[in-house]
Amino acid sequence: MPDQIVHAIECTNLADILERVLDKGIVIAGDIKISIADVDLLNIKIRLLIASVDKAMEMGINWWQQDSYLSSKAKESELGKENVALKKRLERLEAKLK
Repeated sequence: MPDQIVHAIECTNLADILERVLDKGIVIAGDIKISIADVDLLNIKIRLLIASVDKAMEMGINWWQQDSYLSSKAKESELGKENVALKKRLERLEAKLK
């Protein structure tokens, strides 16, 4: 009996794989250690999480909401705090001048 060629019934494309990864999330971890004669010179720990925004929020990861470079709400909040601090500083300086 000759060998039969088996074909994959289900074909997965890159978009399907990306959708699955973003839906479930994936963690890539690695450590780099450089040492000479049992003396550690450099230790680097690398942790990478790839997930959709919804999945990240579900996991409690939302640092981009507080980053003023990524969120206009965070920038407004940061400017408001800076404005209050500057007003207090101005009041102290004016009080010293009187």
